[in-house]
Amino acid sequence: MTTNRIGTARSYKDTLDSLKNFTNQNDLSFNELSLDFLKKYEINYLSRGNSLGGLAVYMRTIRAIYNKAIQAGLAEQEGFPFKYYKIQSGKTRKRALPLDAVKKIKNLKLKPHTTLYNDRNIFLMSFYPRGMPYVDLAHLKVSNIVNDRIQYDRQKTSEPFDIKIPKDLLPILKYVIKGKSRDDYILPVIKREGRILQYRDIEWARRRYNKNLKKIAQMAGIEEKLTSYVSRHSYASIADEMGIPVSAISQMLGHGDISTTQAYLDKLRRSKLDEYQEEVISGLK
Repeated sequence: MTTNRIGTARSYKDTLDSLKNFTNQNDLSFNELSLDFLKKYEINYLSRGNSLGGLAVYMRTIRAIYNKAIQAGLAEQEGFPFKYYKIQSGKTRKRALPLDAVKKIKNLKLKPHTTLYNDRNIFLMSFYPRGMPYVDLAHLKVSNIVNDRIQYDRQKTSEPFDIKIPKDLLPILKYVIKGKSRDDYILPVIKREGRILQYRDIEWARRRYNKNLKKIAQMAGIEEKLTSYVSRHSYASIADEMGIPVSAISQMLGHGDISTTQAYLDKLRRSKLDEYQEEVISGLK
């Protein structure tokens, strides 16, 4: 949860920096955040070649800040500009890879102990255990491996996970934990103490990882954009194409987006989730 709050704080700072650039570093009162101001900011932002998606992120953040100001008595509800301003959002760029593309990454011949070899392993380490997010993978310790399972709490939601380790993942795990103690991180990402410094370690490592994923995609002949998020989206997409129930996929990924549906569905047994997991991974063989 702390990591998520740090990410939110960074989003707020980036948005405020963008507003300051637009106003030539001048301070801005809530009264000045009018419908006319937002439209001018939108035109200026897009005219510099930025995307609608980026604009939507900033606008949602501005809206959230304004709502907090209203709750704190620092702004008036009557002046709320988002009553009339509609936040635009471009089409979401497809992040999922088809099964054949994941196979290409898995079967790519890379020299052991090299950076690209290690980062290809990280991609598979994220894919195999139900699309584990990069931030959770970075926080994973040897002690989280219990017998034939990975047991950990998600950084974003604190939800506990108990995932069976697929046979294909075992050699990769053995490779990355060789010579490490139970308290050591599995990956060499987090190197400092303190949540803020750890967050920076993860962001730096993620940028380097994404650069190498581009190289891996080129080597594998994959046209889709490859980033740290793709393994998670690909797992969900492939599972869906295999006909695995959406309720099961939601549980495997730890999503709460279909809570209304899950309210009248019995939570699937752990063994059934393991079965679905094996069904996804068996497609790579």
